[in-house]
Amino acid sequence: MAAGTTVDHLTETYRAHYRSLLGLAALLLDDTASCEDVVQEAFIRVHSARGRVRDPEKTLAYLRQTVVNLSRSALRRRILGLKLLSKPMPDMASAEEGAYEQLERDQLIKAMRGLQRRQREVLVLRYFADMTEAQVAETLGLSLGSVKAYGSRGIAALRVAMEAPV
Repeated sequence: MAAGTTVDHLTETYRAHYRSLLGLAALLLDDTASCEDVVQEAFIRVHSARGRVRDPEKTLAYLRQTVVNLSRSALRRRILGLKLLSKPMPDMASAEEGAYEQLERDQLIKAMRGLQRRQREVLVLRYFADMTEAQVAETLGLSLGSVKAYGSRGIAALRVAMEAPV
């Protein structure tokens, strides 16, 4: 039998980590249908290349990297469409609370979109996907120092953007 990730191991990885990978894609794409497509495509690609994943323990890292790369590709193809999508108002206790939270969310999204690509990816993986700096470094193929630098600069840029008058 060839070395690499087995179909059984990939099936178990699918069962255990599908939702977390879907959540990762959702943080990068903000479109449920595309997120599902990206995660499914990631599993298909890893399945096709499973002989090249020599250490089965790295299957999840390989899947995460594939989800990030496919999300980037989807964003490149659909960036104009994403800017034009309207977002429904959330269910809130009062109109004022809903409007205020929507403004804050819109300001954060606008601020996140204003960051450099790597800064945005590091912050999403670190704080929204709750990954350690080492996991982020492995997923994005960066050094630990680069992850720290991108994260620090990204937070500083977000702080400035969020404090600026609307």
